[in-house]
Amino acid sequence: MIQLRRHEYLLSLLPSLDPIGSIPPLGKSGLLEHVRESKGPVRTVEMLLLSDDLTQYQAFLAKEVEKDQVDLAILSLDKSEDEKVLPHFLLPPESADSAEGEKENERLSIDGMWTRYFQHAATIAKRSGSPFLKAWIKFEVGLRNALVTARSRKLELDPAAYLVAPELADKKADFNPIVSAWSAASDPLAAMEVLDKARWDWLEEHGGWYSFADCEIEVYAAKLVLLHRWRRILSEKQQRNIA
Repeated sequence: MIQLRRHEYLLSLLPSLDPIGSIPPLGKSGLLEHVRESKGPVRTVEMLLLSDDLTQYQAFLAKEVEKDQVDLAILSLDKSEDEKVLPHFLLPPESADSAEGEKENERLSIDGMWTRYFQHAATIAKRSGSPFLKAWIKFEVGLRNALVTARSRKLELDPAAYLVAPELADKKADFNPIVSAWSAASDPLAAMEVLDKARWDWLEEHGGWYSFADCEIEVYAAKLVLLHRWRRILSEKQQRNIA
């Protein structure tokens, strides 16, 4: 039986979060340190922060960002030649236990990385008894696959080949309004804003406010991830404008 904990003290330590576009008042590693010291929901918060690490790692492998631009909370790029950056549960089975060609294997593993990530997160949600993480996975997978389907139709491709962990998606949610707004966006930045504002609104609805339960800490972590993502996006936009 999962014992529920209340986190009045931990929540009192965490600064309030303003909407997307505002400056994050706390680093991701700083949040994780607070959660660990206060015996909060460490495993679920780690999984939420890992999603942002993976987004940045993917951009790093694609040479979209430099190493010094990457801000990781769970992963580390400072590995020796025979060490993996990705944890074993994100590597494909054929490379998880092999020491040969690890760097190349990690690059190849990106294709299925998100499926393995969400499947492992679902396992963590079950083991931790986290209804929020379970619901977040269903929403996030459903939204991503709705976008995949929309893109595939435009390109006349079969979306089945590109879906991420479809068995975990929310089958009842209607993502059409979000996808329509995303499709109608004037530019890629506006399209990203549509998606992340939808994510932010969903988090607001699932915040478990004033329950002082794990859910509030987990929602805080997910929202902090969005704030850090948008500070990176806006910083990159500013640098391009200066250049």
